[in-house]
Amino acid sequence: MKKLIIDADPGIDDSIAIILASLAKEYDILGISLVAGNVNVNKGCKNILRLSKFLDRDFNIYIGSDKPLYKEYINAEDTHGRDGLGETYLDYEKKKTKGDAVDFLIGKAQSGNLTIFALGPLTNIAMALEKNRDAFKDTRIIAMGGSFKSYGNMSPVSEFNFYVDPDAANYVIKNAPNKLEIVPLDVTRKFVLTPNILGYIKRLNKEMGDFIEEITNFYMDFHWEYEKIIGSVINDPLVILVDRHKEYFGSNSYYAECIIDGPARGMLMVDSMDFLGKDKNIILYEDLMLKEVWRDFIEIITNANVDENILGELIWSLVLKKLLSLRYVWQLIV
Repeated sequence: MKKLIIDADPGIDDSIAIILASLAKEYDILGISLVAGNVNVNKGCKNILRLSKFLDRDFNIYIGSDKPLYKEYINAEDTHGRDGLGETYLDYEKKKTKGDAVDFLIGKAQSGNLTIFALGPLTNIAMALEKNRDAFKDTRIIAMGGSFKSYGNMSPVSEFNFYVDPDAANYVIKNAPNKLEIVPLDVTRKFVLTPNILGYIKRLNKEMGDFIEEITNFYMDFHWEYEKIIGSVINDPLVILVDRHKEYFGSNSYYAECIIDGPARGMLMVDSMDFLGKDKNIILYEDLMLKEVWRDFIEIITNANVDENILGELIWSLVLKKLLSLRYVWQLIV
């Protein structure tokens, strides 16, 4: 089994990603390290305990940084709800956490052959690299963050995770011993959980579908209000799906930096034309095979086989909704 740490700020889509990784049979989840992002680390801890109760499995929980390296902390409770799970306030059973996230990351990295799924701001990972970079020489880090050619969700050019702690993002990009693998908004915006797809998930596994519906109702309302999307963009599960089937995703290697200050704070500056002539330091995922990725997601999350004809209709419906969304934007322009 693949040794895995999930560094997260759960968060609705983080929670779906953690469920996905838990149900995928190839992962040995060594622990979940919490970072301040969508919600603070205390609320994040409660949400892991909620997932633990739903999945009927224990997670080793490690508390990480409760603020960015240098910037003032900004949460995303307007997007994820005051509890981080769509204001569902689900029950949970209290459990003691295991210890410090940074020391945990370093200790497990030193054992070799570690994969880290970074679903939130990169604060914990930056602190761990700064403390002991050599420990991560055999560690693969896949992060959800940044935006390349797409627009941002915190500014015209910036995605939330990189915006919240741009210093950490820039440090990890420049100092990770192996190229940081980045799943940006360019890819995740194509992965929209629509009511039709959710309905199909409920048909295949009612308990799972009902849980996802409960925590995403708030999320879907947010996406309609601010982006006129019928459904919700679920960013973080794509980190798991990239790891499982890299062949379903188009990627390139580039030199990149994260802009730390000013109007472009949090922007992932990608030197795609090699103007700077610097060594490539990231692997950037830029496209995906939508049908194949959705099949993988649905089959893991439901533990059921997907009907290809139904899936094809669902994907066509997704594409049609995108076209209608573009038409709506065009009407606003003209």
